[in-house]
Amino acid sequence: MNAFSRRQFLKLLGATSAFAAVPPIVRAATTAPRVVIVGGGFAGATLAKYLKLWGGNVDVTLVDANASHYSCILSNLVVTGALSMSRITLSYDGLRTKYAVRVLKDTAVAVDPVGHSVTLAGGAVLPYDRLVLAPGIDFVTLPGWDPNLTPHAWQAGPQTTLLKNQLAAMPAGGTFVLTVPKAPYRCPPGPYERACVVADYVKRRKPGSKVIVLDANPGITAEPHNFGIAFSQTYAGIIDYQPNATVTGIDSARKEIFTTVGNFAASVLNYIPNQRAGRIVRDAGLAIDASGNWAPVDVLNYASTLYSDIHVLGDSNSSGQPKSGHMASSQAKVCADAMLRAFAGSAPYPAPVTNSACYSPITASTASWLTAAYQYDPVSRSMKLVPAAFGEAAGPTSGNYEEMFKWADNIFADSFK
Repeated sequence: MNAFSRRQFLKLLGATSAFAAVPPIVRAATTAPRVVIVGGGFAGATLAKYLKLWGGNVDVTLVDANASHYSCILSNLVVTGALSMSRITLSYDGLRTKYAVRVLKDTAVAVDPVGHSVTLAGGAVLPYDRLVLAPGIDFVTLPGWDPNLTPHAWQAGPQTTLLKNQLAAMPAGGTFVLTVPKAPYRCPPGPYERACVVADYVKRRKPGSKVIVLDANPGITAEPHNFGIAFSQTYAGIIDYQPNATVTGIDSARKEIFTTVGNFAASVLNYIPNQRAGRIVRDAGLAIDASGNWAPVDVLNYASTLYSDIHVLGDSNSSGQPKSGHMASSQAKVCADAMLRAFAGSAPYPAPVTNSACYSPITASTASWLTAAYQYDPVSRSMKLVPAAFGEAAGPTSGNYEEMFKWADNIFADSFK
């Protein structure tokens, strides 16, 4: 474990990205450049806000299928009933009223990179000068999986409520089976965090129950110190952690899952599939990394390597940075800065810094944290981890649990208010 102090961690929370200066304002005398953003999560919402906050005369349209955004941050506490869905439901009203962002409840179904337009499911065609795709993740599915029977709850909203209800209905002595997808996936600590809070819940409310964690990776991918202790000590006899457990099949109707380390029957089966870029990114032909799952980008401005006027933010790109809400917001600020500079005839800032920080509840009253910072490397033209800014908490504390809500509220406000 890197010896990283709480003081350093709190300092990084306030610095999601670094620039040489405030980007040039797009003057009102010019024709307002048109920016269309597909996806209203932390990447899309942050970009929309900061383009207007920093840019002045920019025409910004945000397209999302939902009337509000359901945050994955804190959603595991909704699963256990510690929080309500309203606590993680974030409105777009602030973007509309305070920043004059045009918000459309619709789904983008096609991109025309030659004609510079996006077609929506409702029939509208939106022309753009710059297009930003921030749709989050999609799943690599298996035959036999029905998410209405065995939910993933990895896209917050109705799936979160479904898993919450299944957990509440699980009998004492039941078995909760959770899968961890093969990295990279959204929110590296998230599955282990969920295992912990569910184990805490069943320990208090469902005596004799077990939590089986089937991890497709060779070991715990994030916060190995804190989650390792939680699995082996805090929840000894409750959590059964199985690494190298590749899922080979699933029968949602019977709540059975088949893996390379054995087959498991569940009272509640929380299957989190392997992941890839959102469909609109794939349909646009941008997911061309070695795996064919993610979109390569220029990390100075997050433009696709295929089209300089199409940007891919957050979970869907292959930048090598964590797929998290905080990181999505950090990338969005780099993108906003670069885009406004481009509109003003300037090159992107040449030395961006991004970071990702998060708190993870371990019990009903304690939490740990994790942070990582990335600096642009001009030789490899990539974002490189800064070793001195990478680490996890020495252990979970009640103070961290209280700070977790402040951290979440700050991120919510930074993106949506």
